[in-house]
Amino acid sequence: MPTTKKPIIELDELLASEFDYIAETASQANEDRARISSFYLVAVGSLVAALLSTQLFDDGKFTQPVKFMFSGLFVLLTLLGTSRIVQLGRLRGAWYESMLAMNQIKDFAIKQSPELNEAFRWKTKTLPKKFKKNSVSYFQASEVSLISGLVFGVAMFFLILALFPTVGILHWVVAVPAGIAMVFVQLAVYKWSLK
Repeated sequence: MPTTKKPIIELDELLASEFDYIAETASQANEDRARISSFYLVAVGSLVAALLSTQLFDDGKFTQPVKFMFSGLFVLLTLLGTSRIVQLGRLRGAWYESMLAMNQIKDFAIKQSPELNEAFRWKTKTLPKKFKKNSVSYFQASEVSLISGLVFGVAMFFLILALFPTVGILHWVVAVPAGIAMVFVQLAVYKWSLK
């Protein structure tokens, strides 16, 4: 009578451990998304608070180099916003990959026990899309995009102010469309980062 070796690790234990690990990575991706968008909001808020609390609006101290400096700082914040957008997209992608991995285990379990088919709401074929406009991740990316757009508009305003000191319609004609365009650029970057 042939003897079969008992596997060192039970299949159920292995699948449960893998499932737990994948669930933990999905949870970490969600937590990281919240931290990333919060960090950007704090960074922008701190700079704006510092700007408003200074006395740089005194004409004697608000020189052309200072205006260029503020323009540069706001461009830097816009670039940080772009970095946050890419990170949010990558974290959404990581969450999605975790869901695919979990569903692969569920699909395997369903093949082994077809009665489990009714137990799972999310299956591979019903998983939400990676890019979904009404997801929390998209709302966070939209929030960062709006702030980045505002910050970029301010950067352009300071740049035009440094070049043309008298505030006029030109300042607004450049700053407002530049800020609006940056919002759409940021959202396009978010969508691209999910590919």
